[in-house]
Amino acid sequence: MGKIVVTEFISLDGVVEAPGGEDFKYPNWTFDFDRGPDGEQFKTDEALAAEALLLGRATYEGFASAWPQYEGELADKYNGMPKYVVSGTLTDPGWQHTSVLSGDLTEEVTRLKRDVDGEISVPGSIRLVQGLLARDLVDEIRLMWFPVILGHGRKLWASTPDKTAWALTGSTTYGDGVLVTTHQRTR
Repeated sequence: MGKIVVTEFISLDGVVEAPGGEDFKYPNWTFDFDRGPDGEQFKTDEALAAEALLLGRATYEGFASAWPQYEGELADKYNGMPKYVVSGTLTDPGWQHTSVLSGDLTEEVTRLKRDVDGEISVPGSIRLVQGLLARDLVDEIRLMWFPVILGHGRKLWASTPDKTAWALTGSTTYGDGVLVTTHQRTR
């Protein structure tokens, strides 16, 4: 049985927009902070532990334009692993091992969780994550908190139909005060 694991870079005020350089007032804002070697290793280990990627279309397009040109262990993982992109407009993904999920989100993700054994990583993908949270489809949330208040930008949290309970299962500080928290859904 698969487990949906959301992983986000997030500011103290909850902004998750453009951590890696998209068109935004503060592009690359996460690069203002050193995660240190242990923080870098955490992100690498997290990616290598995933069995599949679940991405929104915009995040998919960013990954698909970047990762095929890289080499190394992490690039090999991303390029060789199954990838699922949620989109109502994408019909012909160019990145190898990619499938498009265009049906009902609950049905598609429930099937994916049944078919994939292990972690299904959901990096970035703000709208997709908000939809997954609203449908109570997320099993774990990993947040890498950066010590900055951006003041504006797209936030991770949107309205949900009901409250959900989460247990803090881990927290570690890396580098320049970058805090990673792991939360698991309690049922």
